[in-house]
Amino acid sequence: MSERKKPVMTAQEVMNVIPNRYPMFFVDRVDELELETRIVATKNVAANESYFQGHFPGNPIMPGVLQIETMAQVGSIPLLMSPNFKGKIAFLAALDKVKFRKNVEPGDVLTITVDIVKLKSVMGIGQGTITNQYGEKVSEAKMTFIISDLEQV
Repeated sequence: MSERKKPVMTAQEVMNVIPNRYPMFFVDRVDELELETRIVATKNVAANESYFQGHFPGNPIMPGVLQIETMAQVGSIPLLMSPNFKGKIAFLAALDKVKFRKNVEPGDVLTITVDIVKLKSVMGIGQGTITNQYGEKVSEAKMTFIISDLEQV
């Protein structure tokens, strides 16, 4: 049995960085983090998640839009933890090259990797990938984030 490393951030610590809360919070832990550069996080897909009731009865799969939301939440962390963006919020502004390759089902353990490929004063671009516990790529997207002050929300 492989030994699991202690997370870089717990879910509770992530909630100190991003504003999302249940039922729209999808980060269970952060496994690797390089500010403004790269992040690897984990999402455990539980059978009792509310969206499975209607998507789809008898054949539950995680909606693609929630996979994108998961990537966006993860991708905002290395930006918002940077001293340049402390106390700000990240909004998903654009998506490009979105692909869904495999279904995500209850019990799956997702690894979300986002590489920040471009960073400017108020925006960042990240390349996100989600893989399942078998190492299969389930989805990917290029995401543009706009960084803003919390007062403008």
